[in-house]
Amino acid sequence: MGSTVLKEQVHYKGNNRLLIGIVFSVLTFWLFAQSLLNMAPDVQADLGLSSGTLSIGVSATSLASGIFIVVAGGMADKFGRVKLTYVGLLLNIIGSLALVITTGSTLFIVGRALQGLSAACIMPSTMALVKTYYEGENRQKALSYWSIGSWGGSGFCSFFGGAVASSLGWRYVFVFSIIISILSGLLLLGTPESVSNEKSKGRFDFVGLILFVISMLSLNIVVSKGSAMGWTSPKTLLLALVVIVGLFVFVQVEKKNVNSFVDFSLFENKGYLGATISNFLLNAVAGTMIVINSYVQQGRGLSSGKTGMLSIGYLVTILITIRIGEKLLQKIGAKKPMIMGAIIAGVGIALMSLTFIEGTVYLGLVFLGYALYGVGLGIYATPSTDTAISSVPMEKAGVASGIYKMASSLGGALGVAISSSFYNSLSLSGDFSMGATVGLMINVAFCLLAIGSVIFVIPNKK
Repeated sequence: MGSTVLKEQVHYKGNNRLLIGIVFSVLTFWLFAQSLLNMAPDVQADLGLSSGTLSIGVSATSLASGIFIVVAGGMADKFGRVKLTYVGLLLNIIGSLALVITTGSTLFIVGRALQGLSAACIMPSTMALVKTYYEGENRQKALSYWSIGSWGGSGFCSFFGGAVASSLGWRYVFVFSIIISILSGLLLLGTPESVSNEKSKGRFDFVGLILFVISMLSLNIVVSKGSAMGWTSPKTLLLALVVIVGLFVFVQVEKKNVNSFVDFSLFENKGYLGATISNFLLNAVAGTMIVINSYVQQGRGLSSGKTGMLSIGYLVTILITIRIGEKLLQKIGAKKPMIMGAIIAGVGIALMSLTFIEGTVYLGLVFLGYALYGVGLGIYATPSTDTAISSVPMEKAGVASGIYKMASSLGGALGVAISSSFYNSLSLSGDFSMGATVGLMINVAFCLLAIGSVIFVIPNKK
């Protein structure tokens, strides 16, 4: 069977139909992940949920995807990237259906968890399919469209979800998610299976999996609940200790396990290492959005609707400049566009941090800052993703993609937690401007660290 799969893989070339199917599968993630953030009050009122239950449901998706994405990437390598994509689409259909028919908290939380597992299967599998079936400039073009679905999908689905929820009702967002999943599955029909050549050298790494899940679950609780529990409370400190000890033991176990699902030899490749670190840091800059959106409402008195209008520039520019990043990659290599993107994003955030400026001039700076933020991320996206997947061997594409996407999830979660913690603590006295300035400058620091990781880790080559 292995030789047959190899033969098919050699002769099959990715086409536009496959690419559209991959982009649709990636968009399903944002339809259920991002849109719920805009619809949360409607969902809470309709289902009669407490704020705590709603918070669990919102975070269940990112928690499930963040914990299992590396596992799913490894499974995609072993059992097939097409298979795991279909598993992800099926899980999304079931999870979305649970949300469409739910009348209470149980199906709501179960549906959200299933959608998180769906994302864990889809994201690394589709990245690995791009690496397998597209080469050279065609791969870079395919990665641009994958990035449009992945990076640009957050803004698009946020607006789309809000429009659907306000006109048809929040449940219809998940009806559309089911339809997109079905269309994606139909477009993927006929794609040859892509599996790793490497033979399994032993039993599945259950010990490593358990250690990883416990460590990541503890880390997610610390990140999301640390502020509420108190950063120096015994519970928080105990969970932090579990994270440190758990990850240390996990690394030791994985290094000795010949069948580990996380291959630490991947990080010996400086291109992959630098792309993953900078990806983590630029996703941590997501804290910008929660700080600035909170500040313009609390400190400047804007409505949620007007706040959303300020970020339209971000949505438009990130969608446009992703293809520009691809062209720069082809002309001057990956390293310079990655540095350029991080610098532009940092400049945009710095403009938003000028909270001492009064009136509409400041709101103009926020609009411009959001636009530059989108330009920076758009230019960075494709060169970074191409560097990550081009730097690893074909047989490890799934697990490598899983680690790269896990860096996105963890970076975003940590960035939001750190930024919002500083903003909230400094704003307690009513000085929202100081809280916003400090919270935003932390994100500028993340951009600077990302620039450093690209300059000093990624090799100089086109």
